[in-house]
Amino acid sequence: MDDDGETPMPSLELHKLPTLAGAAIPNPIARHPLYHPSPSFFISPTDVVLRDILFDASPASAAGERRRRHVAAYHRAGPRREVAFDPATVRAAIFTCGGLCPGTNTVVRELVVGLSELYGVRGGVFGVRNGYRGFYSDEVVPLDPAAVEHWHKAGGAALGTSRGGFDLARIVDAIERHGFNQVYAVGGDGTMRGAARIHREVRRRGRLAVAVAGIPKTEDFYLRGAGGLFDFLYRRIKDNGHAVVVVAEGAGQRLIPRTTTTSASGAGAGADESGNETFLDVGAWLKAEMRAWWEEEHAGEVFTVKYIDPTYMIRAVPANAGDNLYCTLLAHAAIHGAMAGYTGFVSGTINGNYAYIPMDEVAEAKNPVDTKDHKWAWVRSITNQPDFIRAGPTS
Repeated sequence: MDDDGETPMPSLELHKLPTLAGAAIPNPIARHPLYHPSPSFFISPTDVVLRDILFDASPASAAGERRRRHVAAYHRAGPRREVAFDPATVRAAIFTCGGLCPGTNTVVRELVVGLSELYGVRGGVFGVRNGYRGFYSDEVVPLDPAAVEHWHKAGGAALGTSRGGFDLARIVDAIERHGFNQVYAVGGDGTMRGAARIHREVRRRGRLAVAVAGIPKTEDFYLRGAGGLFDFLYRRIKDNGHAVVVVAEGAGQRLIPRTTTTSASGAGAGADESGNETFLDVGAWLKAEMRAWWEEEHAGEVFTVKYIDPTYMIRAVPANAGDNLYCTLLAHAAIHGAMAGYTGFVSGTINGNYAYIPMDEVAEAKNPVDTKDHKWAWVRSITNQPDFIRAGPTS
């Protein structure tokens, strides 16, 4: 508190977005026969979403001081009263990259429907097949609401997807050749890194007025010894006669030995064509470790391990109702941002509110799980899993 006994309020640090020509065209939604928007329907350029909504107001800590001085703010997502694009001139390209994910088709469908039904874009929405390669190796596919009507009910990626194939010059040349002025990238962190490079190259060339928008899709532990995973697993098997162990791709990479065999296969060494780090197969390694541990500690007792890699059984399923709603809101948020003239952004949620996040920020960000956070405690409680994080000396 200051001398008057009041807590100083933090100042806002707005993470601004690049913009194209000033928005001066009345938003077509205002004349939409089914909307009849109220005065509060449209989002003001000064509406922001705060990244940190909880902070320590005490001056006791340096961290508290820093947070009090500046709180990161982002442009709130949603329709603006004025837009930068005349719907009659819009030529939008939509593509998907990377691995499969439930909801990918929903995002594409809602981009098409949103541009067509909300903003009145006719004949100007195109799908690019098979990721980045499709810009320069395949013909683009015209899309309209009738063509994508049932896409949200299907798994996989209706436009196709691929890793790699990123040739910046050829991609931007194709964007210019096709006359695209809006590009929507649907994918994970590798896709967003590529989209950020496209955004920078478009701006570098100067003569192109293209809005580039992204729609996102994607701790040490102990195995052996008292309190470790295997100890817990043994007790669970004794109690129930069976157990299921779920492990995420990419986990335990520092525990898996790098042998000449694994190095020769290329797994876990370097990056894939999209620039993502490649991982050794933690599932196969964990299965072998379990067998070796059981032979050492419980020889003579029956033990059977079945290893199932359900990657695409899970990722290729249709989206459920919750996924469909979330993907719809992300897609429509991206449309509103691009139509308003913003570029180089990703639509996403911050503290439950939809916002526009600079694409470079998303491409560089890492989001490790905070094992001391109450949300992780909720996860452990719901899944009934033990806490394998051991307190140790800090450096």
